[in-house]
Amino acid sequence: MSGAGFIRPGAIVIGGGIVGVSSALALQQRGVQTTIIDPAMLSRSASFGNAGHIATEQVEPLASPGALRSLPRRLFSRGGAAAFPVRDIGTWLPFGWRLLRAARRDRFVAGTAALKGLLAHALPAWHRLVRHAGCESLLADDGHYIVWERDAAVKAGLEAWRRADTGTARFADIAREDAARIEALTSRQFAGGIRFSGTARVRDPGGLHEALSRAFAAQGGHWQRGNAARILVSGNEARVALDRGEHLSAGLILVAAGVASADLLAPLGHRAPIIAERGYHLQAAQHTWPDMPPVVFEERSMIVSRFESGLRAASFVEFSRVSRPPDPRKWQRLRAHARDLQLPMEEAREWIGVRPTLPDYLPAIGRSARANNLAYAFGHQHLGLTLAAITGELVGAVAAGEPAAVDLAPFSLARFGPA
Repeated sequence: MSGAGFIRPGAIVIGGGIVGVSSALALQQRGVQTTIIDPAMLSRSASFGNAGHIATEQVEPLASPGALRSLPRRLFSRGGAAAFPVRDIGTWLPFGWRLLRAARRDRFVAGTAALKGLLAHALPAWHRLVRHAGCESLLADDGHYIVWERDAAVKAGLEAWRRADTGTARFADIAREDAARIEALTSRQFAGGIRFSGTARVRDPGGLHEALSRAFAAQGGHWQRGNAARILVSGNEARVALDRGEHLSAGLILVAAGVASADLLAPLGHRAPIIAERGYHLQAAQHTWPDMPPVVFEERSMIVSRFESGLRAASFVEFSRVSRPPDPRKWQRLRAHARDLQLPMEEAREWIGVRPTLPDYLPAIGRSARANNLAYAFGHQHLGLTLAAITGELVGAVAAGEPAAVDLAPFSLARFGPA
């Protein structure tokens, strides 16, 4: 997408998660005076609670024929990670119908091509961003592991990964010394495993967000604590109405508010059929896990990451509402896996947060057709951390009216209907 840049100076970014902060920092780097509006609830966001994995291998959208075929065995009731609470059927059933349509072969192929193009830029963009922010030590470009505990799982897992498009990421059989180290940490023997290269990790998601926020402030960026209640459009120009009644205007207003983005844009005619895809984790402050790449225990649908702030075990894809109370059975399942693997999670802190997910599992990135100064960047599902840096660069290009590094047409909200 290209065209004229935004005509007035200054920018407002609604949302202070990792996508919002990365976008704001990219704008500030271009000399655009930028304000982030955020209610300061980072601890509940996926920007804080994710697994720290730069997942460049996840090229194929989860809205796929293969994912639908495997869904029955991946249900929470059968020991898997996917949960569809009956109480929220009114929320996830309409989303599910849209996902079914998005999983048609032709749309899956097109979605894979679009996501592959975006992910090819993800890790180089992260290297540029952490270098610019002076926090290179928080990015470790050392891949990740996947291990299996049963022979049958090894065969099925390897066949699935060999069939999959992994983009710029590659994998090979796990080295014997690496397998031995993981076995020593868990007191288990594994039937097999692989190690990916071309993927990466952050050493602490919360620490990374803080480092980017400091860089943003050091470059003159401003944080404004508060809630954007609505977006008003007059004369083809948008302005933000805060919940306390104040109205703010700028040359660019970027909606990067995760799940809340849909409600902000709906009154303008934008359709964004987003759902709160909730994830859970446990994190132990005291542990002896070494500084090493994340380990995916694929049969358990669980990833274990060692951060500067503690050892984290994360899992689950729960299609629900943001306001629903947590399901304690999810943490119980994580604790059971931790006991089996001798992870120190008995005194671990519990967390739940939401991933903003659209039914085709592609993000929404682009300019609004309803106002000259309105743009959006949200709906990154499991790839919010992975795609944050390149999303920021794309937002900067859109704001300046420059050609984007990738074709943004597949990520336009127009795919869900005209505004």
